[in-house]
Amino acid sequence: MVGRTSNGTQDYAGASGAPCASGRRRGAGTMLTEPAIFAKDTSCECRAPHEKLSIAQARRGTPMDRPVRVYADGIFDLFHSGHARALMQAKNLFPNAYLIVGVCSDELTHKYKGFTVMTEDERYEALRHCRYVDEVVRDAPWTLTQDFLEKHQIDFVAHDDIPYSSAGTEDVYKHIKEAGMFVPTQRTEGISTSDLITRIVRDYDLYARRNLQRGYTAKELNVSFINEKKYCLQNQVDRMKEKVKTVEEKSKHFVCRVEEKSHDLIQKWEEKSREFIGNFLELFGPDGTWKQVFSERSGRMISYAMSPRGSPSNSPPRQLSPSRSPSPPFCWPRPRPASPSSPKEASASFSSMSEEDENDK
Repeated sequence: MVGRTSNGTQDYAGASGAPCASGRRRGAGTMLTEPAIFAKDTSCECRAPHEKLSIAQARRGTPMDRPVRVYADGIFDLFHSGHARALMQAKNLFPNAYLIVGVCSDELTHKYKGFTVMTEDERYEALRHCRYVDEVVRDAPWTLTQDFLEKHQIDFVAHDDIPYSSAGTEDVYKHIKEAGMFVPTQRTEGISTSDLITRIVRDYDLYARRNLQRGYTAKELNVSFINEKKYCLQNQVDRMKEKVKTVEEKSKHFVCRVEEKSHDLIQKWEEKSREFIGNFLELFGPDGTWKQVFSERSGRMISYAMSPRGSPSNSPPRQLSPSRSPSPPFCWPRPRPASPSSPKEASASFSSMSEEDENDK
């Protein structure tokens, strides 16, 4: 639920519309304008009468001015999605829930669990900016005491139900479970702070080289002189490999383009050659156009040579000049026949000469 404050800014309500101690309100699916508050060192600011609630009463719902105060604690180093999901479950355990998150200090954490990556102030700020958190308790105790529960008016404690053995006890939440104030949440598999640190340690060389490239010094990374030079040499080798890879990719791209162009040129050449051959055969082939034209012209020439056209009948006759007379046609001299040796041969030759004269006439 979204409202407006006196200064015009948006005010948010939680899933049940419950106001926080600072006046901030949260809404399901809405964003916050301010981070969560820090708990006071003196006492809780909740003004409503704080009567002990059962889990059944809390699940049925409580009045707006009496939210169910749920407490969840932890180290929250390298704050990740597994932490956020656990807090989301704690926030949504009851319709009108007010989530208080306790964060242990560096001193307690280093004493009971081990060294942290983030400082306590960094971890406090990480929790303040989680959307499900209404209040952050700094320097939270490792084991919850009755005084601490009463001071912060805590109704229920949310945590996964796996026994947490630490500080000389088998389960630090055993007394909370016996008092009926424990509400279990589910762990998120596959993600934890220990898993993240394991990944970094496993790939230490890669991250050291990465940070050297980003400008961190060997002293800041706690890297020896020899390892620094080794990492620098490896970085140079990697850069050279990247350049070679880039050149290879560009060369492959160029070769592919040349192959495509060559293929296109060959295809166009084949098309043009087929077109040229087709045109040539169409013109000069056995049944080509040129042969038909040549046959027609040669036929005309032969027919003209065999039977030339006569002069037209209406053409005027050729007039000869009076000064010139037509020359007689040239005739080859006839050979003189041999004298007949007998009367029969003489008569035969005479008859043949008479036939030739008739033919000439």
